[in-house]
Amino acid sequence: MKKPLGLLVLFLFISLPLLANRMYPLIMAYQADRAALTRTYSNPLSEEYFQRMERLYTDWERRLHALPYSEFDENEQLDFHLLNNHLEKTRYFHALEYREFREIQDVLEILLPLEPFYKSRRRAVLPQPDQLSHTFYQVEKAIAVQVETLQAQTPYSSWQQADLAAQAVEAFRNRVHEAYRFYADYDPDFSWWMKSPMETLDQSFAAYVDFLRQHFVNTAVKDDGSGIIGKPMGKEAIEKELRFNYIPYSVEELIRIGEAQYAWCEAEMIQASTELGFGKDWKSALEMVKDTYVPPGKWPEMVVELADEATRFVEERDLITVPELAKETWRTTMMTAEAQRVNPFFLGGESIIISYPTSEMTHEEKMMSMRGNNPHFSRSTVHHELIPGHHLQQFMNQRHFPHRRLFNNPFWVEGWALYWEFNLWDKGFPRNAEDKVGMLFWRMHRAARIIFSLNYHLNQWTPQQCIDFLVDRVGHERKNAEAEVRRSFEGRYGPLYQLAYMIGGLQFYALKEEVIASGQWSEKDFHDFIMTQNYLPVELLRARMRGEVLPKEIETHWRFMD
Repeated sequence: MKKPLGLLVLFLFISLPLLANRMYPLIMAYQADRAALTRTYSNPLSEEYFQRMERLYTDWERRLHALPYSEFDENEQLDFHLLNNHLEKTRYFHALEYREFREIQDVLEILLPLEPFYKSRRRAVLPQPDQLSHTFYQVEKAIAVQVETLQAQTPYSSWQQADLAAQAVEAFRNRVHEAYRFYADYDPDFSWWMKSPMETLDQSFAAYVDFLRQHFVNTAVKDDGSGIIGKPMGKEAIEKELRFNYIPYSVEELIRIGEAQYAWCEAEMIQASTELGFGKDWKSALEMVKDTYVPPGKWPEMVVELADEATRFVEERDLITVPELAKETWRTTMMTAEAQRVNPFFLGGESIIISYPTSEMTHEEKMMSMRGNNPHFSRSTVHHELIPGHHLQQFMNQRHFPHRRLFNNPFWVEGWALYWEFNLWDKGFPRNAEDKVGMLFWRMHRAARIIFSLNYHLNQWTPQQCIDFLVDRVGHERKNAEAEVRRSFEGRYGPLYQLAYMIGGLQFYALKEEVIASGQWSEKDFHDFIMTQNYLPVELLRARMRGEVLPKEIETHWRFMD
């Protein structure tokens, strides 16, 4: 059966540049190697895992640096730097995690007689259940002795260490469970010997985990009263992370940038507030705008209207190419009440996930959800999530240099979406003072994220102080502020994720001003080119657009805010 000509042309358009790129198969092979080893050595808190993954990264670094870099074209050189940076970053944080693991590793020593059981299970090696039941019994008794011994010793100095020790035991416990389930009932002899020993050992495991989780000094504060339990990174790790993301600023400089951006937002907010009759009392103007929420049941259709309006806005001004299929394939879904505890506003991509009250919420929660998702606040966040934001990003990433999705970084992901909030503000997207208040609320929030997230990771602010900051300085509903801070520190986000919104947006904004001033790029060409490059740190994207020849050894140096 012949393929339609259009599909064949599209296939060749996408595939030929990749087939000519010598880095493409290597990056794909690395991803496959890493995934295979992660599935095989599935206990990430074990000596076996740390040793094997370190060998993977070392082998790949050696393999990468043996390549003929000087013979590469500009795309191959970019891919070289992306993979090299990924490996250096991964090895650095892998070593940090390994060091932390070794500090609590002794809690696993009494469990090691069980390790051959779960390791040999990978190849279905049949255990001797009569001997294994005795091993289970011995480990169970050893756990009891270990807990009694630790009770008489000095506890961990931090709750983080105690928690890691508990996690390590829990991870070991899960591997034993998995191995047990592999044989139980499938081998009658195994079940006869092992059912009771497994039950009693599991009770000991649970008691051991509970004990370790509480085994830290009384002066170590785990919960400041907010109920949010995070893990501050510390200055050294944060600044290393910044360098790996090609951000040449110090933590202190970034906080000052956040404060300057906040001051700009506040000045603009006062102007909009004055238009609305509230003068310098911009918080009263903000409260008035929050009260423009729509009734339950009406909000999803208004979200669609906002999405269509933003798409028309960028197309009518010829700001960026929007493929017809991208407009056709985005969808809406609703966020559960539980999920709104962490994400009180939109999430997006191919589906925009809408937050709005559900019947099980309290009256207070319902009002905060509706007020926090009013149409004027959402005027920035809908296009941020869909077009020209995250949905368009993901749509184009699947079609251009897809191997670069390994190098996902928040400065590109969130920075691009936030850049459009800056750009559309400049082009008159807010229709009135209410729209300006709504868009400025979010811009102010992004600046606040820089300030509170860095102060938290420097161990200078607690989660509760971060919540109070969002309420007092940005005007968040308290429940929404709690959800934002919980998302920042308990979610699956890296330590730079929250500051990356505005910092990444400022990078794109500075790059646009620079390349368009050169006269070599139109604004549409600038936007379209970015969408064909997939995940690139913005500094490397800048080098690509300027036609710079990248040396094999590079360091971040572009001070985009200077």
